[in-house]
Amino acid sequence: MVPRVLLVLGGLWLASGCGPPVNPERLREEILKVDPGFSGTLQKHDELADRIAQFDHELELKRAKVEQKIAELRKDLQETEKQVAEKIQKTKALIKPEDQRLDLAIAQAVDERKVKRTQRSVVGGSISRLRKSLKQTAPEWGEADRVRMQTELDELLKETQRLDQEVTDLNEHIRLLKVKKILLRL
Repeated sequence: MVPRVLLVLGGLWLASGCGPPVNPERLREEILKVDPGFSGTLQKHDELADRIAQFDHELELKRAKVEQKIAELRKDLQETEKQVAEKIQKTKALIKPEDQRLDLAIAQAVDERKVKRTQRSVVGGSISRLRKSLKQTAPEWGEADRVRMQTELDELLKETQRLDQEVTDLNEHIRLLKVKKILLRL
């Protein structure tokens, strides 16, 4: 009986590559005619196939639920990103007045430095003229005139030192204001 089953299966195997599609029910009937004892194995196969189909169905249901949750989470994430972006923008706007105050302070310090530099330039010109005059003192000038001119020169030199220090202080002040602006932007 077994050789006959092998012949049927061998024929089916040869026919499967080049013949019409195989009908499983027909094959089943044919095998059971030859080997009725194989029905138990086929029943077990059918039960296992049903179980596998059930597992596949459960997987598809789970996949659908998970994909739905993913879509909901993505939508929730997009809404949260939008809300957070709005909150960030509103929060950054709170620092804008301080940023504008720093801009104004920088502009004022730059203007003040420009004035000090101009004053320094004018004083420097006066010093040059006074030094030149001291070198080319006319014979009619007396010692009192020379002392007065030297005193004036000394005061102008002190004035340049004061103006130079003020410009240096303003440079540092401007630098610190710019550092504050950088810190506000971080």
